[in-house]
Amino acid sequence: MTRFAKISAWAVAMTLAGSMAMAADDPVVGIWKTKPDDNGNYGHIDVKPCGAKICGTLVKSYDKAGKSFASDNIGKKIIWDMENLGDGKYGNGKVWSPDRNKTYSSKMQLKGNGLAISGCVLGICRDGGTWSRVK
Repeated sequence: MTRFAKISAWAVAMTLAGSMAMAADDPVVGIWKTKPDDNGNYGHIDVKPCGAKICGTLVKSYDKAGKSFASDNIGKKIIWDMENLGDGKYGNGKVWSPDRNKTYSSKMQLKGNGLAISGCVLGICRDGGTWSRVK
């Protein structure tokens, strides 16, 4: 490997490491409670870095009475490829809505302990409501 190639590889590695470290400190990282879906069910989403972007996985499901239940969707990605755009804004990612089985091109807005979700699929846009921080 030439000296230039070694320096370039090192620079790329440091850039990726820095991006991942920044994502780990992102203020959106944590557990979020979704708004109830069309059936009254809601979930807890574990939002964390996936590389330099943000992803979220369903970790727990609840029925409309607040009772936890075993869902086939536990462990599935709900958010992926979300980018921190600054000032509490996130975009260029996807959000999957299990109750409709649709994936939306989405954006998120962090406001304190609330996370407003919205997205569009085939020109139809939907307000995903505001999720609340659990931890």
